[in-house]
Amino acid sequence: MSFPALVEPATELTIDEVRRYSRHLIIPDVAMDGQKRLKNAKVLVIGAGGLGSPALLYLAAAGVGTLGIAEFDEVDESNLQRQVIHGMSDLGKSKGLSAKESILEINPLVNVVLHEERLDNDNVMDVFRGYDLIVDGTDNFATRYMVNDAAFFLGIPYVWGSIYRFDGQASVFAPTMADDAPCYRCLYPEPPPPGMVPSCAEGGVLGVLCASIGSIQVNEAIKLLIGAGDPAIGKLVIYDALELEWRKLKVRKDPNCALCGDHPTVTGLIDYDAFCGAISEEAADAAVDATINVSTLATMIKEREEGSRDFVLVDVREPAEAEINHIPGAILIPKGDFLNGTALGQLPPVDSGTQVVLHCKSGVRSAECLAIVKGAGYDDAVHVGGGVVAWVNQIDPSQPSY
Repeated sequence: MSFPALVEPATELTIDEVRRYSRHLIIPDVAMDGQKRLKNAKVLVIGAGGLGSPALLYLAAAGVGTLGIAEFDEVDESNLQRQVIHGMSDLGKSKGLSAKESILEINPLVNVVLHEERLDNDNVMDVFRGYDLIVDGTDNFATRYMVNDAAFFLGIPYVWGSIYRFDGQASVFAPTMADDAPCYRCLYPEPPPPGMVPSCAEGGVLGVLCASIGSIQVNEAIKLLIGAGDPAIGKLVIYDALELEWRKLKVRKDPNCALCGDHPTVTGLIDYDAFCGAISEEAADAAVDATINVSTLATMIKEREEGSRDFVLVDVREPAEAEINHIPGAILIPKGDFLNGTALGQLPPVDSGTQVVLHCKSGVRSAECLAIVKGAGYDDAVHVGGGVVAWVNQIDPSQPSY
């Protein structure tokens, strides 16, 4: 199904713009009119990370007149494996500023607007207002639901993408463009249970997958802006890079959707952190008065070496993570073994008097495992807040972080 162009065409293209965009101008479905619409377009890209990098680069190269960048983070060395808009000289620099410099190197005709602040309920509507289209490159569920809701309330369509390891997804959510067009909540009415879906920081992502999904997002953005082709409204594109398999599924508008359904219950921005939950209630309860910091753990390890303390330190990360860095003396029992119950047989007996100490990368997975351990009777069990990231940063900076 075709949709009308989101943007009116600019008055004209300069001679320099005609030269630059000549390969677009000779495509019948773009031509002079389409390129003028791109010149007049205002697109906001949320995140200058894995998906935002290729999206920003190709939107700029395509001639989108105004590019907004919503990004508050700084460039880290671990970003460079996939966030190709940044380089070694950008380490420690604002991602927004780094992205702006790369964009202007590619196309100095683009007007780049930086929003160097974390999006939240207090600013998201003001940041979004005035843009024709949003390209969503966020990496957490709370922000995705907030983006969806804010875009709906403002009547702005947006292009969504998601990546994890070898798998990617993309779609266009534009319930204000057609009566039967779904929103993100139609596809995912509820977020997954806390801890069920690891983030890319925990589970990893193939770097080039970002380019595959990011380029799909740009393709859809251009189609929407100039009114060409059949955009992915009501469609979910799924890509399995490991099997080189593409699928396209139909996504129907949910009449019971809490946001865009017949009887909406979400009529304003909500508490998205509470809605999505970083950790389960059981994990949060278990961690109360049972969380230690890495300085305390370092002291405990020294006392164990001296023979004055007995405890077992358990690393609940995956084997590939444990190969990157480690806390001395930890034994590896992945979180999955706690979920299926086999981990308990690898721990000292409950009545042995040996304390169980759990750690992961940052403290989220270890809190989930702590709830299981405490439920099995290990009442004095604790977990390490900040995990191995805090250990490397504060105790042993000789080890790499990730």
